[in-house]
Amino acid sequence: MLRSFLFGTFCLVVSACVAESPAESAPPEPDGMSVLFDGENLEGWDGDPRLWSVREGVIHGETTKEVSTKGNTFLIWKDEVADFELRLSFRCTATNNSGIQYRSQRVTSGRGASNQWVLRGYQHEIRNEEDLPNVPGFIYDEKGSRGRICLVGEKAVWNEDGKQVQGEPLITKEEFKELMKVDDWNDVVIIAKGNHIRHYLNGRLVLDFTDNHPEKSFAKGMIGLQLHAGAPMWAEFKNIRLKTL
Repeated sequence: MLRSFLFGTFCLVVSACVAESPAESAPPEPDGMSVLFDGENLEGWDGDPRLWSVREGVIHGETTKEVSTKGNTFLIWKDEVADFELRLSFRCTATNNSGIQYRSQRVTSGRGASNQWVLRGYQHEIRNEEDLPNVPGFIYDEKGSRGRICLVGEKAVWNEDGKQVQGEPLITKEEFKELMKVDDWNDVVIIAKGNHIRHYLNGRLVLDFTDNHPEKSFAKGMIGLQLHAGAPMWAEFKNIRLKTL
């Protein structure tokens, strides 16, 4: 009886340890990162000049009732990127959402070209929210057919026949509420190597995604910052650094 009790207790302890895997931190910032924004002007970026400006050393994008956008619009970096590490900080209003576009293609014709600065591809969602799943960090298929490709907390693989989520969540809803800084600056790290993508928020891994889809995955493309159509909003970005891998 005692032996059975002790064995059962041991199994419960081991199971708890396995389920509560340690959080993974962002890697140290590598040497040789390029600064994409100098805090003074938008040289190298292309976007609607009515909506994007530099204010107090940060990129400020804003729509109002009087100055709005027809469809989602982006501030687009001039160079294509394949494998990369991108680091930046964001903050935004809660009235609408924004995003960091990467490995994306410009949409210049057809129904999707609602303005001159439209992108399709992977988007790191930006929101001023802390309650899962509607939080910053998930991957959205902008102008694509897969919607929310990978949610915060997921380690997932998308094959030709769909998505498979693997293992335990990378972060709980309680942990995310502690991690996210509502109404303040938040730090983002995006690392994309081949078909493997990782998103970090404020130094912690929140998403791990492998895209094996033969037709819908993206290997290279543009980086962009989003202003969303609809309710007036603002979003700000700073300390934008990039290293190609």
